[in-house]
Amino acid sequence: MSVYTAPVAEMEFVLNELADLRGVSELPGFEEATPDLVRAVLEEAGKLAGEVLAPLNQSGDQQGARVNDGQVQTPDGWIEAYRTFVDAGWNSLGFDPQYGGQGLPWLLSSAIQEMWSSSNLAFGLCPLLTQGAVHALQLHGSKAQRDTYLPNLVSGEWTGTMNLTEPQAGSDLGAVRTRAERDGDHYRITGQKIFITYGEHDLTENIIHLVLARLSDAPAGVKGISLFIVPKHLVNADGTLGARNDVRCVSLEHKLGIHASPTAVMSYGDNDGAIGFLVGEENRGLEYMFSMMNLARHSVGLQGVGIAEMAYQQARDFAAQRVQGRVLGARDGDRTTINNHPDVRRMLMSMRARTEAIRALNYYTGAVFDKAQRTGDEGERQRQQALLDLLIPIAKGWTTELGVDIASLGIQVHGGMGYMEETGAAQVLRDSRITPIYEGTTGIQAGDLIGRKILRDGGAVLDEFLNQMRSLDNELGAATDASLQRIRAALDDGIDAVAQAKDWLLEAAGRDPRLPAAASVPMLHLFGTVTGGWLMARAALAARRKLDANEGDRDFYQAKIATAEFFASHELPQSQGHLRAIRDGSEVTLALAAEQL
Repeated sequence: MSVYTAPVAEMEFVLNELADLRGVSELPGFEEATPDLVRAVLEEAGKLAGEVLAPLNQSGDQQGARVNDGQVQTPDGWIEAYRTFVDAGWNSLGFDPQYGGQGLPWLLSSAIQEMWSSSNLAFGLCPLLTQGAVHALQLHGSKAQRDTYLPNLVSGEWTGTMNLTEPQAGSDLGAVRTRAERDGDHYRITGQKIFITYGEHDLTENIIHLVLARLSDAPAGVKGISLFIVPKHLVNADGTLGARNDVRCVSLEHKLGIHASPTAVMSYGDNDGAIGFLVGEENRGLEYMFSMMNLARHSVGLQGVGIAEMAYQQARDFAAQRVQGRVLGARDGDRTTINNHPDVRRMLMSMRARTEAIRALNYYTGAVFDKAQRTGDEGERQRQQALLDLLIPIAKGWTTELGVDIASLGIQVHGGMGYMEETGAAQVLRDSRITPIYEGTTGIQAGDLIGRKILRDGGAVLDEFLNQMRSLDNELGAATDASLQRIRAALDDGIDAVAQAKDWLLEAAGRDPRLPAAASVPMLHLFGTVTGGWLMARAALAARRKLDANEGDRDFYQAKIATAEFFASHELPQSQGHLRAIRDGSEVTLALAAEQL
């Protein structure tokens, strides 16, 4: 059985001190997001995550989802847990009140999504996919479509999916072959989709599939893709369920992890063609899907945070109980728990510091998302949107890469016991491995960061963000705490490294457009590391002020400073290595011909 305790105090600290919860709560429509309400929501969500979802995590992994003649059965306890989840209103937390949502900020939803991902990643994928469907329909669906589908999707009575990938296409969505033919006021959809998370299940009566397909007279490539609503059951005019649509689950994928999540191969139109309803205009489907990509990618980044937190809690608790050896330097006496051994301390501090950094990054990004949506001033809203676009690749790419690394280190802390399934550490690593892949691999995120977010505007938005980071220098410089001075020095070096890397990318792009692409993943790691270091420095400064004012839990704030200094001494120096890989390693990356690899 997986044991999970939501880190509510840590979450509150990040929300209030780093992510500007107060500023978000002042945005139109978010006035109810007071600190007291946020604390109550976090505590109640923590109870559900720890008491309902976490106990099903290991058993769900062992049992897995099963399919028989197209009917998918989720693991024991899943239906009851989902009903508890929906009845308590958790599915509707961040959605529009017009359709039954609670209208709370995405920033708060970010913290709650972390809990679902920590306690039971496979379960948390179901509402995540529904969230994407809701967002797409709210942005691009007609009023009739919104009225028909959104109330039940928002409540969780129905779930949603995204049907993009096909066997021959992968990430190249321009190669989609699923067909759509006009048939009166609807379309007939035929084709096959793979990797469809919760494409079929027994949790709800209806599943609303959003399907990318191509009309027979559509332009070639990405400009000829349209988006369709294809419900499992058609919906009658009065809102009741009608006939079963011509869509079925052919099989479930056999995966490395997230076994309890049914990842379906879906077939459309084996008989007369699945009935689909066009979203928006023909041939604009890919544009519509990308309009909600920031939200989807950020959600995956939060999965990386959740995985990291779960791995850390497992390793920390195991190390506090596992007795092995004596304290270094002691020749006799009782044996000690392994959390007294220096290298185990190093591993636990590494896990803790990096988890805190990626949490801070993702909550900060959640606040930027809210400001980009709700800020009244148009110029400021555009500025926040540009910053959001810059941050999303690292929130998704860097966070999930670190999530996998932290999960792997968790096994190392366990030693041989971590390699055994009984401890649960192996499952966390297996489950984590998909996160740097779906919603765009790390390479795709890095290419987006370089091409669309840095080179396109000559690094202007990045420069503005670096200036924001540099503005912390005076505050750190005024502190008398020696730890803060060491953090300041490491952060200054890291910021300079990002600036130098940006200049090199702009210059190299003029020589050979392949060079920035070859440097893109090191740049993503460099930017992520330094952004994480900046947020950790801010955390240390906030903790120092709390200590000086004699406020709150002194142990908590002292630990904040120590963890931030660890990040500054162990993680931020890597920025120099990333810079060297960017400047000196890009050409040699391309040195061999493809046939030589």
